[in-house]
Amino acid sequence: MLDLATLHEAIAAAKPDSECLVWRDRRLTWRQVTDRTRRLARVLHEHGLGRRDATTEPWESPHDHLALYLHNGPEYLEGLLGAHKARVAPFNVNYRYVDDELAHLFADGRPAAIVYHARFAGTLARVLDRLGRRPLLLQVADESGADLLPGALDYEQALDAASPDPLDVRPDPGDLHILYTGGTTGMPKGVLWRIGDLLSGPLGVRRRDGGPFTGVEEAVRSAVGRPETRVLVAPPMMHGGGTWTALGGWCGGGVVIIPDRVDRLDPAGLLAVAARERVTRLPLVGDAFCRPLVEELERGAHDLPALRTIVNSAAAISPGVRERLTARLPHVRILDVLGSSESGFQVARQAAGSAPFMPMPGAAVVSDDRTRLLAPGDDEVGWLAKSGTIPLGYLGDPDKTRETFVTIGGRRLVVAGDRARLLADGRVEVYGREATTINTGGEKVYAEEVEVVLRGVPGVAEALVVGRPSERWGQEVVAVVRLEREMTDEALREGCAARLAGYKVPKAFFRTEESLRLPNGKADYKTARAVVAGG
Repeated sequence: MLDLATLHEAIAAAKPDSECLVWRDRRLTWRQVTDRTRRLARVLHEHGLGRRDATTEPWESPHDHLALYLHNGPEYLEGLLGAHKARVAPFNVNYRYVDDELAHLFADGRPAAIVYHARFAGTLARVLDRLGRRPLLLQVADESGADLLPGALDYEQALDAASPDPLDVRPDPGDLHILYTGGTTGMPKGVLWRIGDLLSGPLGVRRRDGGPFTGVEEAVRSAVGRPETRVLVAPPMMHGGGTWTALGGWCGGGVVIIPDRVDRLDPAGLLAVAARERVTRLPLVGDAFCRPLVEELERGAHDLPALRTIVNSAAAISPGVRERLTARLPHVRILDVLGSSESGFQVARQAAGSAPFMPMPGAAVVSDDRTRLLAPGDDEVGWLAKSGTIPLGYLGDPDKTRETFVTIGGRRLVVAGDRARLLADGRVEVYGREATTINTGGEKVYAEEVEVVLRGVPGVAEALVVGRPSERWGQEVVAVVRLEREMTDEALREGCAARLAGYKVPKAFFRTEESLRLPNGKADYKTARAVVAGG
């Protein structure tokens, strides 16, 4: 297996003066990124951080941990890479967390160091006294102009004072990379990925035939011998999809480009950067990203001839939005991928709407009781699972690790919580998370299945489906919709009834003018349930 630090340094040696990272007016070469991340590794190492000892349990970490409390920017990627050069395990921090949420995350992740943007200094200051130890603080200057916290180091000054010589430590494919889940199905959990598994799995560091590279030299030859990929990272890197897209671009020898505006989605600005930087790959997150982008494209002000691929993950693109996007970008392939923090990418499709997915390497569907693998054509709705390059477990949580990572017939799999059925032709129908499953009158209704149909009804901009208590059914299916025009409940029911069994058609429709998506593009079920409760 390969590791991130060694591979990045090897690619940098092969193309030192080529562009590596672009943000606003900063254009860093591979040589410059190598210099800066070596300096960061030196700062961490000289403050006593690194790998401590061996571990015996899959929920344990032998490393000191570095928290990345940042918007997208060069420092985020430098933090990931510099941490691995020092054999420190980095982990992501949701910068939208309030005090108690942040304190919970830090109590679980135990950061020995925190790299943070100055605008978050106030929240961080209120939480620091609740930690058991005082971590090393590296403050990144930003437009807020916030003063340094007491005892904190200015990030740029710390790097300037550090040596750019490589450390006398050897990174290893077994070193850990921690990815915290978004907490959509409970409290956030730290997923423990070995960096070698992360590279050969979600980051796609493999031969074109899907096989593993024989060593770093072959991986470098592949990276420098292919047409250059230029990746514009629109989703927040505090989530797995954003980080994986950026690191995957680097590991393939590509250029990572960051939008000018990082505190929110700026459709015009994002497309302007894509055109200016000749972007070839653009990751997006469902309608929350695609709808405002297609509206901007329809104004006719942007030309994207270099763009080849849009990779959509974490949320669906509604059929109407997809059609409009394809009409404006007919030369671009739109690829839907589905996965999780625990599994990486499991299935993919290029067809629109509710078409089944094609399984990716290692994907499987296991029985409801998680004791056997389902065969193609089995009518049972089971669990989407994955084997091969998967994480070790959850940080500090042996019970959840044993529940999620199972062994069936000698094959170790991760079962992250998505319901699915394996069709006779080998494709996979995915119904969504068990947490959003509605049990109505003894029948299971998968919210995502109904949502896909609702979003395809002309006039529906957004839709989320939840269950509410019912004396007759136990739970009943209801929908929260944001409409583009006035529509009656009957029109909405008719649009659903044409494609859904009667028990799946929502019993009631609640209207809202607010977005039903979080800023990261994922479904905001908390808001949807509040609308239903208030209705």
